[in-house]
Amino acid sequence: MQAKDLRNMTAAELETKLQELKKELFNLRFQHAVNQLENPHQIAEVKHDIARVMTVLNEKNA
Repeated sequence: MQAKDLRNMTAAELETKLQELKKELFNLRFQHAVNQLENPHQIAEVKHDIARVMTVLNEKNA
């Protein structure tokens, strides 16, 4: 996911995307805890996506 794609989204869409990413992160952490996660790097990627969404949301709110 790229920041330029996120900037084209509305604030409501970004909030929805943020909630989806947080649910995905929870599921990935759970899978990692029970040793069912094939690619642990996915956790870091989702964290970065969450940070991107939050950054764009803060830009729109400022």
